[in-house]
Amino acid sequence: MSGVGGTLSAAAPIEVKPGRHREAALYHALHGAGAADGRSLAELREAALDAYEHLELPVWRRSGFWTTSLASLDLDALRTTIDERSVPDVATRTLPDRPRAGRIVQSAGAVVHVELDEALAEQGVLLCSLERAFAEHGELASAWYSKRLPLDRHKLEAANAAFWTGGAFLYVPPGVVVEDPFEIVYAIERRGIAQYGRTLVLGDRSSEFRVHEYDVAENFDGPALHAGAFEMYLQDGARCRLAQYQDWGSGEVFDVSTRFVGVGRDAYCHWLPALLGGHLVRHHDELAVMEKGGDMAFRGVFCTEEDEHLDVFAVDLHETGPSGGDVHWRGTATGESRASFEGLIQIDPGSQRTHTYLQIHTMMLSPKARIDAIPSVLVSADDVSASHGGTVGELDETAIFYMQSRGLDRAAAVRVIVEGFFEPLITQLEDEPLEQLVRARIEQKLAAAHEDIEAYATSR
Repeated sequence: MSGVGGTLSAAAPIEVKPGRHREAALYHALHGAGAADGRSLAELREAALDAYEHLELPVWRRSGFWTTSLASLDLDALRTTIDERSVPDVATRTLPDRPRAGRIVQSAGAVVHVELDEALAEQGVLLCSLERAFAEHGELASAWYSKRLPLDRHKLEAANAAFWTGGAFLYVPPGVVVEDPFEIVYAIERRGIAQYGRTLVLGDRSSEFRVHEYDVAENFDGPALHAGAFEMYLQDGARCRLAQYQDWGSGEVFDVSTRFVGVGRDAYCHWLPALLGGHLVRHHDELAVMEKGGDMAFRGVFCTEEDEHLDVFAVDLHETGPSGGDVHWRGTATGESRASFEGLIQIDPGSQRTHTYLQIHTMMLSPKARIDAIPSVLVSADDVSASHGGTVGELDETAIFYMQSRGLDRAAAVRVIVEGFFEPLITQLEDEPLEQLVRARIEQKLAAAHEDIEAYATSR
C-alpha cells in the first residue's frame, strides 16, 4: 500500500485455506464514494443485494498486528423482525427524562414510536421513518440518500443498503433554530436479531439544532447484530451538535457501522460519539468539510472492559479551504479488552488555508488489556496547518499519592483520576442529562473492573 489511503500494488497469489476469509477492508476515507448516482431507491437496493450475495464478511487488518474479524458471526442465523411493536424497556430505562424536540425509536427492523413537537411540525420540521420519508417526501429524501455512503465495500454495508426497514429521517428547514435535542433510538431486546439501522439527517441553510442518537440493548446471552448507516448533511450556515451514545450491554452484540457527516459552506458540526459497550464494535466515522468556510469539532470517548473488542477509524476530511477542524478522542481499556483508534486527517488538493489538529489520549487499566492509538496525516495542499499526536498512558502513582494525602482512600483516588481523564470531553456535550448518563456508565464499568485496575496500579 502506498502511503495513507493509497492503493494496493500487485502481489503474489496467496494460498487460502478452505473456509477462511482472506479479504481485508482498507482503512481509508470514503472520499465521495457514495452510491447515489441518479438511481432510484429500488435500483440501489437491487445493486446492494447483488453485492451482498457476492461479498464475504469483512476482515480489517493493520500491518499484521491488529485484526478485526467477523468469522464467529453466523449471519444466516439472525432475523430482522420481532412480534412486539412497543418501545423496548431498555430504551425507557436508558434515555434521560428531559425536554426533547422529538423522538423516534426503532426496535429490530421496525419503527415503534415517533413523536414531534407540534410547533416544530408547523415550522416544517420533519421527523419520521425513512420509509415514510421516501413515500411522502421522496424528492427531498432521494436527493441526499446515500450521497456519500457506499453500498459495496463489504457484506454488512451491502446488507444495510439492501435490507434496511423503518429507519430515521430528520429535516430541519432553513433558519429554524431548535434548542432541545431530537432523539433517535436503535434498540435490541434479545439475541438472534439483525438490525439494519439507517439514518438520514438534513440541516437546511442557517438551521441550528441538536441530535442525540442512542444505540442500546438488553443484557442477554447469545449473538445479535447492529449494522448501521448514518449520514448527515449541513447546508450553508447550518449548525448542529451531534452526540451518539452507544452501550450494547453485556450481550454478544456485533456493531459494524459507517457514519458520515458533511459540512457545507460556513456550516459547523460538533460531533461526539461515546462508545461504551459492545462485544465487537467496528466503526468508520467520517466528518468532511465539503465547502469553503466549514468548521468542525470531532470529539469521542470509549471505555472497554472484559473481552470487548473496539476498532474505530475516524476521518477528518477537508475537501476545500479555508476550513477548520479539531479532533480529540480519549479512551480506556480494562480486563482483557482490545481497543484500537486510528485517526486520519486528510486534506485534498486545493484545500488551502485549512487548519486542523488531531489528538488521541488513552489509558491502560489492566495488564491484559491492549490499546493502539494511531494518528496520521495525509496532506495534498501546501498552505495548511495540520498536526497530530497520540499517547498511551497508565495510572500515575504520584497523582494517586497526592489525592490520598488529601483524604481519599486509594480506590476513590483511582476512580477520580480515571473519571477526570474523560471529563474535558464529557463537558463538551453541553447537555447535563446526557453528561450524567455518560459519566454513570463509565463509573459503572470502572467499578466492575475495580480489582483489576487496583492490582495493575499497585504492580506498576
